[in-house]
Amino acid sequence: MKKTAVFPGTFDPFTVGHESIVLRALKLFDSIIIGVGQNTGKKTYLPVNQRVKLIKDVFKDFPQISVTSYEVLTVDFCVNMNAGYLLRGLRTAADFEYERAIAQVNKAMKPDVESVFLLTAPEYTPINSTIVRDILIHGGDASKFLPKKIDIRNYL
Repeated sequence: MKKTAVFPGTFDPFTVGHESIVLRALKLFDSIIIGVGQNTGKKTYLPVNQRVKLIKDVFKDFPQISVTSYEVLTVDFCVNMNAGYLLRGLRTAADFEYERAIAQVNKAMKPDVESVFLLTAPEYTPINSTIVRDILIHGGDASKFLPKKIDIRNYL
């Protein structure tokens, strides 16, 4: 049976930490769907179509990785995409507590979808989209926090 995982997030922007999680997860899953969600609680920097394009560009050489946006509950998106796994990266203990609560609610809603957590590589622990977005908004150079295959200026 094919193991498909959804890696959901707002990804505004997609960072080297996100890239690392996806590349490491390829050892665990046959295919990974990167789901770019619409988080109504977040003010975004890049429009969703630009975030999808950016991530597709990062993984253009990986046929087992696809990228799409979605506007439903993440656990419903997993079911819609025939993905039995929901992949999340954990940077800190606070991330774990937040993700654990979501995973338990998801499990209650859709028992067939398993949440899988990967710890962020130590060098990426301090990197998060909120900080990188702030750097970009204020005209700073965030290139060391973004995948090398992209130049963020091409997506603005």
